Amino acid sequence: MGAGKSSVGRCLQQRTGLARVDTDKIVSARLTYSIPEIFSRHGETRFRDAETQALRDLALDRQSIIVTGGGIVLRPENVDLLKRLGILVWLEADEETLFERATRKRDRPLLQTAHPRATFFELLQNRVPLYAKVADVRVDTSKLTCDEVADVILNKIDGFIPTRK
Repeated sequence: MGAGKSSVGRCLQQRTGLARVDTDKIVSARLTYSIPEIFSRHGETRFRDAETQALRDLALDRQSIIVTGGGIVLRPENVDLLKRLGILVWLEADEETLFERATRKRDRPLLQTAHPRATFFELLQNRVPLYAKVADVRVDTSKLTCDEVADVILNKIDGFIPTRK
């Protein structure tokens, strides 16, 4: 949450010409509600179920950039599905930067608590070991623009995807 997945995904799409698939957008379209509304109306479990189903249904006939929500690593099945689809890139940043970015819009369902900062850091502590375990590539986005992050990713995975000149 707040690492820049959506922005970096768009930058990578522009640089490579690859299709970009966003699992949150798939879930939102299927359930006909925004992500905050899904959490409010149906709860996190229903959202996570729909997220997993979205990954199961991805039948990519060409290389694509898949942008996911930050909690996708919570289910081992999701990680297995993502690993089959390609390279897993973990966008990380320092805790304060992540929190500041994640709370800009004030619409993060998991942060609608009495103590959003404490909730955020607890979520982060639970997720970091999972990200560390599964990531093929790790990029610190704390002080980089989305274009700079895209450059780092493309350099690290050179040869795996085409780049647009």
